[in-house]
Amino acid sequence: QMAESGGGLVQPGGSLRLSCSASGRTFNNFVMGWFRQAPGKEREFVAGISWTTGTTRYADSVKGRFIISRDSTKDTAYLQMNSLKPEDAAVYYCNALTSITVDTPLSNRWGQGTQVIVSS
Repeated sequence: QMAESGGGLVQPGGSLRLSCSASGRTFNNFVMGWFRQAPGKEREFVAGISWTTGTTRYADSVKGRFIISRDSTKDTAYLQMNSLKPEDAAVYYCNALTSITVDTPLSNRWGQGTQVIVSS
């Protein structure tokens, strides 16, 4: 099961870095993704990264503001979120993706997520 961390309260325009790891698992050969779910909304894709090639893909709503990265030595994926907006507020989750070109999560199992609140 994935473990997400790093969320919190931040003012508009601020930054946060989220982390994702899976106890006892390696992300080698996977595509890892970040998703988010705001109250009353469907869970949506945010960003993905190929663990093997480092290829990344972003939702249009976060392009130029968010950066997904990975640390293979720690089997940890990160989401650097900059220039945060109130509409970025949500619970953020990570999961494997079926491929870098699609938004479909590989598993129906989700971690607890980490909450991001953007408010002044």
